[in-house]
Amino acid sequence: MDMITGAVGAINWEVVAQLSMVGLIMVAGPVVIFVLAAVRGNM
Repeated sequence: MDMITGAVGAINWEVVAQLSMVGLIMVAGPVVIFVLAAVRGNM
């Protein structure tokens, strides 16, 4: 059990959060384009 606790404690949660936010931002761009194409540009 100490190994699991140590592994979770060793994770740099700030880096995980930053990479997740960058990933969401990168995904949001194409999603907006596809939504605009789906409604033929009439939002």
